[in-house]
Amino acid sequence: MAAKVRLPPLNSLRVFHAVVRHRSLREAAEELYVSPQAVGQQVRLLEEALGIVLVEREGRGIRLTEKAITLSHYISAGFDEFEEGIRRVTGRAERERINLNVSPYFGTRYLMPRLAEFRTAVPEAEIGLTTMIDLVDLERDQIDLAVQWGYGGRTDLQSHLLMHDPKVICCRPDMAGRIAVSADLLRFNLLQPARSRRLWPDILNFLGVEAPQLDRSLTFDDAATMRRAAHQGLGIGLISVLDAEEDIAAGKLVAPLGLDALAAMPRDALPGFYLITTKTRLRARPVAALHRWLLEQKW
Repeated sequence: MAAKVRLPPLNSLRVFHAVVRHRSLREAAEELYVSPQAVGQQVRLLEEALGIVLVEREGRGIRLTEKAITLSHYISAGFDEFEEGIRRVTGRAERERINLNVSPYFGTRYLMPRLAEFRTAVPEAEIGLTTMIDLVDLERDQIDLAVQWGYGGRTDLQSHLLMHDPKVICCRPDMAGRIAVSADLLRFNLLQPARSRRLWPDILNFLGVEAPQLDRSLTFDDAATMRRAAHQGLGIGLISVLDAEEDIAAGKLVAPLGLDALAAMPRDALPGFYLITTKTRLRARPVAALHRWLLEQKW
């Protein structure tokens, strides 16, 4: 068993936490309603308690040492734990509330059909379900769990892929006759998703098409808007599989290169829906239960 470490005074850790966030003694002092001298004194007390240098003067500012940066990650996580615990115990006593935010497309297409199951996943808690196109800030928006569209790679959060969102190249039927090979796509406007600059380039690269800089003067925030733009003949759209199959069956769109033209794309080149949260939030039993339920579903 590792020897117990004697913790320095909590106040000096709190002050150091503010200094790290602001990278400034003066701004940390303004947040804490004390003088910059008092902040500097608390930092020195912490350095003496730990026997290491944390902050060095650099011109008129300060520079954090490597050890300070390492320590800051643990202190930040600790204060996050404090805040989450206080939020949980001072909230409504009758039922715990879980705030879940999902992308509109995921909510409509995949979550809503399972609403009855979803609601019984955590019967002891109240679930607040919201949708948002923009990327949520879990802290600012007080969100416990979120399902976001993208490519993952969030190292600052717990992130798990729920499902990939492969696309079908679609256009209006009257445009299809002019698309015989992949390179013919460049004869039309390629409808651009606002949330990804790599989707079309990755697809064109997979198809072996060399493309110039793509025009992003018109982009679409969500899947539904891009789908409508494709219906209206504004260009070539990248449509999610379920929507593409519906619209092709109804005669509204066609897949000029075939429904399976992108089926062999590398998995890491496919966007998807990712479940994100923090370790701190998962300490709450109802949040952990809903998180587990979402991961267990065969979306």
